[in-house]
Amino acid sequence: MISLTTVAKYHIVVDGDACPVKNEIAVTARQFSVPVLMVSSYDHLIREEEGVTAVQVDRSDQSADLYIANHITRGDIVVTQDYGLAALALAKGCYVISFRGMHYGDNDIELMLDRRHHQAKARRMGKHSKGPKPITADDKIFFQHNLTKILQDLQENVH
Repeated sequence: MISLTTVAKYHIVVDGDACPVKNEIAVTARQFSVPVLMVSSYDHLIREEEGVTAVQVDRSDQSADLYIANHITRGDIVVTQDYGLAALALAKGCYVISFRGMHYGDNDIELMLDRRHHQAKARRMGKHSKGPKPITADDKIFFQHNLTKILQDLQENVH
């Protein structure tokens, strides 16, 4: 496994269990020579490829999130749909982007966490929602565009 502190100034760290944009991440990261760490449970097989290191953690509920939270550093890019992990990453000074290309920021994470809390409460009361819509080809293009923009901005600030 690559060391996240010695190879590059920043990394892309992916909450990989349900990530539908793994290929887009790998392709974009290679264009910028940025290493990728994909973290998933043993239930999800993620293959390593050039520039991509895969780490598998146990099946418990928050294992991947905890692993990521313990291995990210300021300036890393975290790719996740999990608002709790996003909040932890933002607190550590990371850039956070969703699988659909939405940036998470300090200004909106509290609202997202509050919404998650109310939705969980509603589910406990027996109310069920449809869940998120499937990722489309346009969503993947939007994601890749926004990841590219983050990497370009970081590259410009490094040199």
